[in-house]
Amino acid sequence: MIGKIPPRIMEKLVYSKLGVIDPSVLVGPAIGEDAAIIDLGDGRALVVHNDAITGASEFLGWLAVHIVSNDIAVRGARPKWFLMSLFLPENTSKDFLERIMSQVDKAAKELGMMVIGGHTETTSNLDRPIVGTTAIGIVEKDKAVTTSGARAGDYVIMTKTAAIEGTAILCTDFAGILRNKGVDEKVLEKGSKFLAKVSVMKEALALAERGFATSMHDPTEGGILGGVAEIAYASRKTIELWADKLPIAKETKLITETLRIDPLKLISSGALVATIPPNRVEEALKTLRMLGIGSTVIGRVHDYSDCLVKVVKNSSMEFVSDVYVYDELFRLWKKIKVKKKSTLEC
Repeated sequence: MIGKIPPRIMEKLVYSKLGVIDPSVLVGPAIGEDAAIIDLGDGRALVVHNDAITGASEFLGWLAVHIVSNDIAVRGARPKWFLMSLFLPENTSKDFLERIMSQVDKAAKELGMMVIGGHTETTSNLDRPIVGTTAIGIVEKDKAVTTSGARAGDYVIMTKTAAIEGTAILCTDFAGILRNKGVDEKVLEKGSKFLAKVSVMKEALALAERGFATSMHDPTEGGILGGVAEIAYASRKTIELWADKLPIAKETKLITETLRIDPLKLISSGALVATIPPNRVEEALKTLRMLGIGSTVIGRVHDYSDCLVKVVKNSSMEFVSDVYVYDELFRLWKKIKVKKKSTLEC
């Protein structure tokens, strides 16, 4: 199955093989944690994250910078440096490479970052480009935020709307399929512009600097449901998710209904999920409103009780025990590959 490696395999084959343990590493590799936190010994901490993008191509450079930078921002750090390893299919044109790098340049300038290194090559047997990225930032150690900090009684808030990145990818890389299914060109155009909302740096830094958030997470693969499950797993809690209250843009709703996919499980960079103590929720929401960022209370954190997430929807309840939620975007890519293979066999 395409997507993240199951937790038990990660714990056995990856997290058990980390070389020499360095006591200055305050947060290292762990399921759900967005970035490493390293004590610099002067009251500051270095925040480092490595990520990959495998499910998009049209706006690969733009996403490459913003997605990995989000994982630095949810630690309460401002991302400053960026590295990228870019793997391109054979016969990729120079124009395509230039377009990717122009997007990287524009996104890095927008965030105030510098590209400090990387690697670029063409590779055989690729059907689309793949990029590995690293972002680095610095934060005051006592203001660093982790995914594992959620406490029983906290409320869960979410900024913007669900499936922001997924909507943009579907409206660009899957535009032809959506047109064939009757989706209006204006919807595709508007949905593709959701990329402008993909950064969570502004809201993440605001919540961290004011000490509102006990935990923050960037819900990428697996969507909002996957992000909430990872907070619950890392914090050893059960989260009640009020699915009916999740804000979903009309473009996202139309496109996901057309493709028969669940927007709660669609890659959601651009939304921020945070847990806030009850006595600070209103102040946090007000702060976000003043920044012009929409936010919604979507759930509550409880002590662990047999599952990670209780999804409440239409008076029914679904129990989620697996920390990894399979992303709808990967399911679509797999479906397309199967169809192409069947066509060739015919």
